[in-house]
Amino acid sequence: MKAHILTLFILLFSVSVIAQHKDDDREKIQALKVSFITEKLDLSAKEAQAFWPIYNAYGENSRKYKYQDMRNIRKEIKDNISTLSDAKAKELLDKFVEAENNLHQERVNLITNLKKIISPKKIILLKATEDDFNRKLFDEYKKRKRSDTKK
Repeated sequence: MKAHILTLFILLFSVSVIAQHKDDDREKIQALKVSFITEKLDLSAKEAQAFWPIYNAYGENSRKYKYQDMRNIRKEIKDNISTLSDAKAKELLDKFVEAENNLHQERVNLITNLKKIISPKKIILLKATEDDFNRKLFDEYKKRKRSDTKK
């Protein structure tokens, strides 16, 4: 009995450490992104104070649609692809389109809200900066993946 409890404790501790490590990585990436965007947009203190709450809310809402709604749809498709009826496939497509529309609406809302705070040029620069950050992040991921496979 003690061996089972000890094994369970070690397993739970390991999962907790792994989850905490992923959260730490996520927080580090988020901090790098904030720094990168702040530097590239050259936000004044007043602009930054109004910008970040709007941008962070956009990020949270977008993550919900991307990683909850769309992930659930993809999982349901993957788990049931061989047995999907046309009616169920239509339902899943409708959910997918709704999630895509919600994502699009979040981006429209972001732009509308940011127009009140920063110049249109900075809003366009924001999109370019996000793309640049994501590209650099992906390149770093690929570089680390290559170095891990060489070990």
